[in-house]
Amino acid sequence: MRIGELAKAVGVEVETVRYYQRIGLLSTPEKPYSSFRSYTQADVARLHFVKRAQQLGFSLDEIAELLRLSSANCQDVQALAKNKLHLVRDKVADLNRMAGVLESVLERCAQRKAHEGCPIIETLTERPHGS
Repeated sequence: MRIGELAKAVGVEVETVRYYQRIGLLSTPEKPYSSFRSYTQADVARLHFVKRAQQLGFSLDEIAELLRLSSANCQDVQALAKNKLHLVRDKVADLNRMAGVLESVLERCAQRKAHEGCPIIETLTERPHGS
């Protein structure tokens, strides 16, 4: 298949395929003289792997590492996944804190009297503790 068909099969843009080739996530097939490069089902599978890994929050550098490791290196893959899980949980905790602050200031907005300042602006203007 040609690059456009590969991109369509995976649901990415042609430029994404080319970028992945430039950074080494996907090899660039040889181009026969006066013909087109030909991609295989293995290329489709590799790009699906990249997309699934991205959906789990892995960066392109981390995906390159996953691709470099084989299934025989399961402990290394597991360590990478554990680290990602730790980062995801930290991010979730941060998002929960942000949601709590936003809920609080929105509640203060609902109870605000006409002559009072905006609780959201006041919260954003406050200096953080320890600064």
